[in-house]
Amino acid sequence: MPKGIGMSRYLLFGGTGFIGEHVRAGLTAIRDAEVVVVSRETMSRTMDLSSAGQRQLTDLLYETAPAAIVNCVGATTGDPLTMTQANVVAVGRLLTAVARAAPRSRVVHLGSAAEYGAVPEGLPIDETVECHPVSHYGMTKLAGTELVRAAAGDGMDAVSLRVFNPVGPGATLGTLAGRLVARLSEGGDVRIAGLHHSRDFVDVRDVADAVVAAATVRGGLPPVLNIGSGRATAVRDLVESLVAIAAPDTRVVADGEPDAKSAAVTWQCADVTAAAHTLGWKPSLDLSTSLADLWAAHLTANVTPG
Repeated sequence: MPKGIGMSRYLLFGGTGFIGEHVRAGLTAIRDAEVVVVSRETMSRTMDLSSAGQRQLTDLLYETAPAAIVNCVGATTGDPLTMTQANVVAVGRLLTAVARAAPRSRVVHLGSAAEYGAVPEGLPIDETVECHPVSHYGMTKLAGTELVRAAAGDGMDAVSLRVFNPVGPGATLGTLAGRLVARLSEGGDVRIAGLHHSRDFVDVRDVADAVVAAATVRGGLPPVLNIGSGRATAVRDLVESLVAIAAPDTRVVADGEPDAKSAAVTWQCADVTAAAHTLGWKPSLDLSTSLADLWAAHLTANVTPG
């Protein structure tokens, strides 16, 4: 697949997911960019990265010769085998294919704040903090990030962006905000556990901007960068803010404690200094905007044609 003169090609895995759709929009907006979207759904290429064979991936990279490869694929739920396949094995195969077929391409992989696990309250998390994940998801995402770190150590131009809790238009049931939207749509009380816990909620469009910056910025990058808002917000505050927007008369009810793995992580807040320095990026959208746009997008998506 020859490129046009002056054109940069970006290979995007998972471009139809929550984060991936916003990344696709950001990459497409780049002047003279060609974005090849690889997804289980029909896009530029139909492929399930989680089950793709090594030869299939290698051939794809030879054919497309991308300037950068962005991996937004990952499993947030499922049994340990499913998450290992999507978050570890698939990453290893992709990095192997890059080394063989596109060694000069940049790789931008999406990691997760779940890799850090429990941390001391009140101290923003920078990239030097030791990781102690408590869930299968966090463990498998950490393993994927460590594969990226190892590849970078071997000379690959690769970075893992540890994304904190994304929120905004298109949020899925794999996110707290997405599940909350579903409950509000059903009516009745909103019952939720862990209201006193705090998380770093970052707008998905800010995340996409960070991904685009990582894919395009000149010069080398560190192997891991945090992508968050830099603010810790109580879960109760997020819930009550969205309720005020969507259904002000709804009652919020504390429903005990979350499962033991979630309960172990009571507080998280990203230190995004490194991302600001290396990517020239900083979050720009506040939580109230994210929640308002999330609910507006939900209403638009569920309009019944008249």
